[in-house]
Amino acid sequence: MYNEHRCHSDKMHGRFARGANRFSGHSGGPFGQHKHSMFNQGFRKVPANIEETESSFIIELFAPALVKENLKVVTKDDILTISYQPKEDADSSKKYNRREYSNGTFERAFSLNGKVLVENISASYTDGILKVTLPKNPETNTPEKDILVD
Repeated sequence: MYNEHRCHSDKMHGRFARGANRFSGHSGGPFGQHKHSMFNQGFRKVPANIEETESSFIIELFAPALVKENLKVVTKDDILTISYQPKEDADSSKKYNRREYSNGTFERAFSLNGKVLVENISASYTDGILKVTLPKNPETNTPEKDILVD
C-alpha cells in the first residue's frame, strides 16, 4: 500500500509521489497547482493520515459532521476507495454571505499493491474521523533488512 491512486477525474487526487514519502499524493502544498479549483468542482478534498503498525495500515480521514450511512468504503482491483455522497443538499435552501466548508461529496482512492488482506478490512466513524484498518498481508510485507556496507 503506497501511493494515493489516480482516479478517473483527477479532480480529487494528487499525482503519484515524487519521493517525499510512500504515501505522498500531493504536489505544491494542500491546494496543489490549481489553488481554488477543488471548491468549484462539486468535490472536496478531505485530509488523510496513514499510520503503519506491525500488523496493519490505518487510514484516518478527517471528515466531521457526516451522516455515517452516506459513507462508502469499497475495494476493487486492489484499490481502496472511500467516498461520501449526501442524500440531499440540506444547505441548498440557505443563502450564505461566506461559506468556507461544506459536507458535500468527496472521494479518495488508495492503491493497496497486494499488501493488504482485503477480506479483513474494517472501518468505523467516530467524532468526525473515519478510521479504516487494513490488516497487512504477511506474505507480501516482509520486514526491513539491514545490509552491511563494506
